[in-house]
Amino acid sequence: MNIICVDDEDLVLRLTASMCRDIAGEDSSVEEFLFAQDALDWLDAGNSADIALLDIDMPDMNGLVLAAKVKEKSPDTAIIFLTGYSQFAVEAFALRASGYLLKPVNKDKLAEEIRYATSSQPAKTEEETPHIAAVTFGNFDLLVDGKPVSFSRAKSKELLAYLVDRQGSGVTRAEAFSALWEDGFYDRSMQKQLDVILRSLRSTLEEAGVGEILEVQRGSVRIRPELISCDLYRFLAGDADAVNTYRGEYMSAYAWAELTEAYIERRIQSNY
Repeated sequence: MNIICVDDEDLVLRLTASMCRDIAGEDSSVEEFLFAQDALDWLDAGNSADIALLDIDMPDMNGLVLAAKVKEKSPDTAIIFLTGYSQFAVEAFALRASGYLLKPVNKDKLAEEIRYATSSQPAKTEEETPHIAAVTFGNFDLLVDGKPVSFSRAKSKELLAYLVDRQGSGVTRAEAFSALWEDGFYDRSMQKQLDVILRSLRSTLEEAGVGEILEVQRGSVRIRPELISCDLYRFLAGDADAVNTYRGEYMSAYAWAELTEAYIERRIQSNY
């Protein structure tokens, strides 16, 4: 295991590195850097790090900025923040941090974070790719065996996104129309237009071989969330990896998604 420690306080840096060596064992390498740029130069020289322990409040480069640069150079490096300031927690997890510890650092807690960081990054195998996955953090996409489904109508894709947002609750046609056409008037013509959108959605899902996720009843339509792997659902269930993948945007193309995005932000702030 290769670990890098970056902190502008020399005594704290040496103490942190010493704890890491005790925790990781003799077969591991622990590098110490007082300056953020030195750590980046070390990575640019062809070195790799499994874990980066970063102070946040540093004069030459903020630790949050450093973490983003480390991720650009080495996406698989797990980030653990060590800081005296709890208000940075939301930004830290938005950067997909694996851990967040307040100073002074407790060795046992540091050991737990290192164990979590190393155990939460196994190489993914083809079998681990979910058959049906909905991506809601950022832009919305439906993936089947890892490949995005192509929709012939943008409103059909938006309707599916809205149903995913409703987490399996039944949605009436009038409710669906209000979400898709916020300022529209639900007259006979638009009822027919919505029927076209719904038929197009059913056809797209059936062609992709996942028609079973959509359930259409006489008065409403819903998705079956138990058949879908969804980052939102995992987030709401408290899954740490899902929390770390959230970067401040939820189904950013759709205005109706702002309510859920606000709820996600409140959950993060209350928990961290």
